[in-house]
Amino acid sequence: MEFAAGEVQHMWADAEEVDLTGLKCPMPALLTRRALRRSIEGALLAVTVTDALAPLDLKHLCQADGHALLDEAVNEKGARRLLIRRGPL
Repeated sequence: MEFAAGEVQHMWADAEEVDLTGLKCPMPALLTRRALRRSIEGALLAVTVTDALAPLDLKHLCQADGHALLDEAVNEKGARRLLIRRGPL
């Protein structure tokens, strides 16, 4: 999915923050799934993780559950951030 830089920044700003730093597999995927289930279709989540395998797990979760991984970034502390749009459940 391609977005203009300003559009992506706007989505990051509108997303619900889910801070999962310090948690190890499988907790980031489990807690992200729980947060997605509590949100409405189309909601944006900005998930922050430090576990090296969590981004891969979250990509698989999105693919398996029908959510969209819109963007990835690294914050100033080196944690990975993933922008996820909830799909239909």
